[in-house]
Amino acid sequence: MNEQSGAFRAPEDMDVRAVFFDLDGTLLPMDLDEFLKRYFDSIARFMVRAGADQDDFKRGLSAGIAAMRDHDLDTTNDQEFWGAFMRYNDGYWTDWIDRFDAYYLEVFPEVGRMVEPDPNAARVVGALVEKGYPLLLTTMPLFPPVAVDERLKWAGLDSSLFKRATCFDNSRSTKPHAAYFVENMLAADVPADKVLMVGNNTVEDLACCDLGADAFLVTDNLLNPNGFDATSVRNGTLAQFASWVERLPVCANPAASVERGSVDPTFTGAALARLGVVPRKRGPEEMDA
Repeated sequence: MNEQSGAFRAPEDMDVRAVFFDLDGTLLPMDLDEFLKRYFDSIARFMVRAGADQDDFKRGLSAGIAAMRDHDLDTTNDQEFWGAFMRYNDGYWTDWIDRFDAYYLEVFPEVGRMVEPDPNAARVVGALVEKGYPLLLTTMPLFPPVAVDERLKWAGLDSSLFKRATCFDNSRSTKPHAAYFVENMLAADVPADKVLMVGNNTVEDLACCDLGADAFLVTDNLLNPNGFDATSVRNGTLAQFASWVERLPVCANPAASVERGSVDPTFTGAALARLGVVPRKRGPEEMDA
């Protein structure tokens, strides 16, 4: 673990009002590529058995995921997903929602059999909750709530321990966009410099630091696509992070109220403007793409 020297505040000196947690690869140990392969194969088989055309379903799923990753703030991610998905698949979107719900309830839990939970996840979360730190699960919001809750179970964690968990129906952006992190800061009513971001991806998670947040980079399943110098931030294994957390003081000024639902995009846009970030707006040529 990076030594706590002049560059980093010691735990007892920190003033954190909310802790943001990534899930996959951070609290939930996994090989992301293996997980995604198992997930995509699993959901495609289920939908084909339910009568879907395999090629159309896969095209729609890919289009929906791409749409969620990059769009303006006027729509939530689930609205973007269904708009793109239905361009490739026949039927009523309400019927498709029922099919997806059935998959996540009946089959998705089997995908988690590949995962062995790390007891340090419960150790970390338990210690922070005991010290009064509000926790937000800032996982990539591409899944419905039921799938987020299920992945927390794989990690040996109870969803009730988190004041907010991002999913595709309460988020209007994704990591690493600034809008995603600003939404969550607004939901917790805390400024960036009072946030500790805990994640394993140097691009998706550490983007929060560009807004002024502090960070702990978990290295057990480190993803470093940009060749970032991991030693330039506080870092270590989840077990080392647990030891570090146990040295934190009791939270002196916790976020008082955290919004679980979607944040008004007007507020997000205004906050981004104050930071000098221009929210993306799609042009007319993209609307029917």
